[in-house]
Amino acid sequence: MADAPIAPPAPLYDPTLSFGARLTQIASEKPDAPTITDAVRTTTWRELDLRTNQIARGLAKAGVKAGDVVSIALPNTAGYLEVAFGLWKAGATPQMLSYRLPANEADAILELAQAPILVTDGSVQSSYPSYSVEALLALGEDDGPLADVMAPVFKAATSGGSTGRPKLIMSGMPGVAAATGGWTYRIGPDDVCVMPGPLYHNAPFVCSTNALTQGAHVVLLPRFDPEETLKAVDAHKATWLYVVPTMMSRIWKLPEEVKAKYDVSSLHTVWHMAAPCPPWLKESWINWIGPDAIMELYAGTEAQSATIITGSEWLAHRGSVGQVRAGEMATFNEAGERLPLGEIGEIYMRRPEGTPPSYAYRGASARTLPGGWESLGDIGSFDADGYLYLADRRTDMVLVGGGNVYPAEIEAALDEHPLVQSSAVVGLPDEDMGNALHAIVQVKGSLSEAELRAHLDGLLVPYKRPRTYEFVEGNIRDDAGKVRRTALRDERIARMKAAEPDTA
Repeated sequence: MADAPIAPPAPLYDPTLSFGARLTQIASEKPDAPTITDAVRTTTWRELDLRTNQIARGLAKAGVKAGDVVSIALPNTAGYLEVAFGLWKAGATPQMLSYRLPANEADAILELAQAPILVTDGSVQSSYPSYSVEALLALGEDDGPLADVMAPVFKAATSGGSTGRPKLIMSGMPGVAAATGGWTYRIGPDDVCVMPGPLYHNAPFVCSTNALTQGAHVVLLPRFDPEETLKAVDAHKATWLYVVPTMMSRIWKLPEEVKAKYDVSSLHTVWHMAAPCPPWLKESWINWIGPDAIMELYAGTEAQSATIITGSEWLAHRGSVGQVRAGEMATFNEAGERLPLGEIGEIYMRRPEGTPPSYAYRGASARTLPGGWESLGDIGSFDADGYLYLADRRTDMVLVGGGNVYPAEIEAALDEHPLVQSSAVVGLPDEDMGNALHAIVQVKGSLSEAELRAHLDGLLVPYKRPRTYEFVEGNIRDDAGKVRRTALRDERIARMKAAEPDTA
């Protein structure tokens, strides 16, 4: 366990190298060292370089051209990262797509991406031409060296958008090794990084590709399991771990005798992000792993700006997500006026002056203020030392286990049922997941909860489906079709508190 921050090493490679050139460089330096371990096998750097050459050729034969955006819908396997590097070697952009998406959601995203093909293991059904990793390898045939090309866009992440319609967040960086953040995540060539998060989410994808461009060994878990995560840290003597607060909570709540079975003393860095972390939980991890090992980052996929905080800093600024380490952040009121320190307002970000845009949307537009300021909808304040404190993570968006869920998307799916007149979805506090989705539904006729659940099964991925339902007779929305979700949520929280037993 770390007792002091680790100093960044001297630059180990040219950050302007393409992903393909960087991979080939590492493979020449340590061809037989492990690079990716999944549930089935461990791949060496030589094998990764050769397999991604072959996949790149297979992608070309499947119709992928330089500049294309190609969706990847695969579980956490070495194949996912092999396809990503194969796309970069072909000059194309990987688009991270959940392998649990229903066909209608997948096709909407593929249409936005203008993807020529979908790479999947068959778990996502789509009207687009689909290829598995094995099919691309067979199509590619030759694993010999390739001409070096540069993908114009590093990655394309997916978001449901506050309107419930999908959007793509196209990186403003090309496919260069520097795009993954360099030393930001405190990963060096000798590190072993355990990744229990799904690669179709932005942070796990960026952190995993960062580890590979740094020359580290990545251990992928097929899915998050609290004990299996500790087991992987112990078995591989991992030095680096990615988690979100829900994962932290489930690990921490394991029986003490289970946690004691595994040695986690090799860890020098544990990053958590994607959702606010309860102070009691963060402090528990700081005491367990060490204050300078616990790291937190607050930013959007759009990457205009970011804050970072160490565990030691957090103990002195309890509840903060850190100081701004890249770009700028400031809070503004509803009139667009910049607020003084200590006042809560909407957080706006802007990239460093003179730098190119960090992203571009497909299917959405940014919320902006004059001067290059952009908002992701979060609310917070800064203290006198420049530390940011989040007051809310958006007025409508709900964070469920570190994943962003947009009520409008769920309401649209609910409203597709012929007996649903209107609906509203809110997040209610949940100790394990942060929030649990609660659907308030106005129906016409007779409709059961079981029928609604069956209706949503084919429309939404599991984490977007409400956990609880409430049927009401009165209007949920006003005459303009607007709904006050905050008021609905507050009413239900008040009921929950009133129903709690009196322990006085």
